Amino acid sequence: MLYKLEETGEAKNLPTYPGPNKMRDCYCTVNLDQEEVFRTKIVEKSLCPFYGEDFYCEIPRTFRHLSFYIFDRDVFRRDSIIGKVAIQKEDLQKYHNRDTWFQLQHVDADSEVQGKVHLELRLSEVITDTGVVCHKLATRVLECQGLPIVNGQCDPYATVTLAGPSRSEAKKTKVKKKTNNPHFDEVFYFEVTRPSSYNKKSHFDIEDVDEVDKMEIRVDLWNASNLKFGDEFLGELRLPLKFLRQSSSYEAWYFLQPRDNGNKSLKPDDLGSLRLNVVYTEDHVFSSDYYSPLRDVLLKSADVEPVSASAAHILGEVCREKQEAAIPLVRLFLHYGRIVPFISAIANAEVKRTQDPNTIFRGNSLTSKCIDETMKLAGMHYLQVTLKPIIDEICQVHKPCEIDPVKLKDGENLENNRENLRQYVDRIFTVITKSGVSCPTVMCDIFFSLRESAAKRFQGDLDVRYTAVSSFIFLRFFAPAILSPNLFQLTPHHPDPQTSRTLTLISKTIQTLGSLSKSKSANFKESYMATFYDYFNEQKYADAVKNFLDLISSSGRRDHKSIEQPILLKEGFMIKRAQGRKRFGMKNFKKRWFRLTNHEFTYQKSKGDHPLCSIPIENILAVERLEEESFKMKNMFQVIQPERRVLYIQANNCVEAKDWIDILTKVSQCNKKRLTVYHPSAYLNGHWLCCKATADNTPGCTPCTGGLPANIQLDIDGDRETERIYSLFNLYMPKLEKMQEACGSKSVYDGPEEEEYSTFIIDDPKETYKTLKLIIEGVGNLEQEHAQYKRDKFKKTKYGSQEHPIGDKSFQTYIRQQSEISAHSI
Repeated sequence: MLYKLEETGEAKNLPTYPGPNKMRDCYCTVNLDQEEVFRTKIVEKSLCPFYGEDFYCEIPRTFRHLSFYIFDRDVFRRDSIIGKVAIQKEDLQKYHNRDTWFQLQHVDADSEVQGKVHLELRLSEVITDTGVVCHKLATRVLECQGLPIVNGQCDPYATVTLAGPSRSEAKKTKVKKKTNNPHFDEVFYFEVTRPSSYNKKSHFDIEDVDEVDKMEIRVDLWNASNLKFGDEFLGELRLPLKFLRQSSSYEAWYFLQPRDNGNKSLKPDDLGSLRLNVVYTEDHVFSSDYYSPLRDVLLKSADVEPVSASAAHILGEVCREKQEAAIPLVRLFLHYGRIVPFISAIANAEVKRTQDPNTIFRGNSLTSKCIDETMKLAGMHYLQVTLKPIIDEICQVHKPCEIDPVKLKDGENLENNRENLRQYVDRIFTVITKSGVSCPTVMCDIFFSLRESAAKRFQGDLDVRYTAVSSFIFLRFFAPAILSPNLFQLTPHHPDPQTSRTLTLISKTIQTLGSLSKSKSANFKESYMATFYDYFNEQKYADAVKNFLDLISSSGRRDHKSIEQPILLKEGFMIKRAQGRKRFGMKNFKKRWFRLTNHEFTYQKSKGDHPLCSIPIENILAVERLEEESFKMKNMFQVIQPERRVLYIQANNCVEAKDWIDILTKVSQCNKKRLTVYHPSAYLNGHWLCCKATADNTPGCTPCTGGLPANIQLDIDGDRETERIYSLFNLYMPKLEKMQEACGSKSVYDGPEEEEYSTFIIDDPKETYKTLKLIIEGVGNLEQEHAQYKRDKFKKTKYGSQEHPIGDKSFQTYIRQQSEISAHSI
């Protein structure tokens, strides 16, 4: 399985616009091959735009290139492409988790190629009636997969050309309409050599052999276009005929390649460059029993005394960044319902090591990173229902809120701006402090544990029970979400500069209000912020914060099921097919704004309009992918309702389709009448395309997929997270071994600690050594299983198969690596 994270940084030195102002309005897209899966904000009037947007996704399909395109927005015409960065899949590890500047490359139709073609070639010897012999080549074009979609459509055809030094003969397939996975299955015959006297010793005369060795068969894929510019090139394949001398018949899949047309392009420097930080991981996940030994050691972490000797704590010690360890650990413990005892144990240990109550939980420790990650996973809906309405209003209304006299624009009034900002801060503060009843149970249980540990450790400080909790809920949850709402899925993109400035001022004020520090105004370096904060120097604000913190950190405070307000889970434009409520009429496709809450799934013409259709969550019986052959459209899925009514929907790309399917499945998982079987294709022209059954109420022919359970505790693949932890332990094995040495050194030598061992927290060398031994043993066993899996895969895999077409550079690299350690060859 695969997953990755991209961080789109910034561009610099873009070419100037050929106009008087020379500036450009640019945005960047992230593409799997040529399929756009993410788009940044537009940075206006700049040749060095800064984006700074994080994009995370699991990759639901295979791909050859991860590409980044820089576009210049044009109000009157189609946006123009300035350049691109294309990273081959096999090269992603070179740039893993480090900032890299890439030169932008030119984009033209001849280089924008994706997809693969299935060919069969057969060279035959034919003896004519007169006794002479000639050689004919049969070229069978079977099918293609994954061709690019050009201007919203793909009507492909193939040309097959036999070319030599003195000849060129071309033939053409039929055009296949509205599909980028065409099935041709057409055979073309070419006369390769001229007739000669039959000779049993050789298939060819000497002259003929020379001619054949210089010949090639070329297959070009085209998109049949109605535009005046002609058909668009989709990719080509060139095969020399001499390889058929060894075998007269050959069948294989090939990756299509770009066309080398000899055009001289500009120097890459002319287009500028793009800074990226790409984190890409690719894991093979075994069945659950393989991970039992390592998983058991990890899940016992909360019970190990001291907790610094536990496997989870050790992972945090050896990883370069605590965040690396926190992400899979939190997901694993959430899955198995052990997150609260684990965080309580490591938090309690950290509190015991803290000397000053004012610095409690202020560092980037494993505890703070694990709580951050838990809040992101468990608190996303909480943020949506608490902050999203007012954040949307701030982004749309654009009230002036600048209070720095130096930055005031012409015509703005400082007092009016202060009042605008004060109203926003007041409203956000109120919705936060009144949202305690909505805070997720798992967060409240963690906050209760933090509160108790801090109060016990610093009994003389009456405020520490509040600051221990506020350092997370305000400083690391609400304030960052207000500052960067796009990172918390509150807005689709970065806000514009004016709105971003307003949110920064609000975030600073909310953070200070929540900190409960003694001298609030002293928290601000800027005098204008200290002046503004005087509005909030009233006891009622401190009382409201304490009441809120008391509520969310009290054990057994309320039943969260009593909350009835709808929570917005996802929204956006998609294309739907009419459901055919009327007996007659066209079932056409229309673009609609879809909206999903925990109560209903609706669509309307535009955002904010009255819903045209509403499907209660309890009426969603299944959510499944729809095979492309149904409507010749990609990224389609179906929402199945009672009485076999089906809503067919097309998402914008493969990542978005997966997101919608996952979240719709998640919210409807507990419905009592969920289906167990479904039809993977549509009902068209009087029958189901999948099973050919004629009755439209025929039960499904394929088992429904398992989907994602509604409970966050189960909405995680525990085996995948254990595999990720294994990969981290394996990566940092030298540190594990160094930690073993440190345990031995501490056990026999009680003097000053060696510098190379001082980075590790080792409270009990004997217990820590015992855990390290179990970890290294578990990691070693899994490493052997992975090595055996690769050897078995190497033996079974065929180069030229549909999974590994000829031209697959990542597989060629894999072959070279395996050939060095294996006697087998392909």
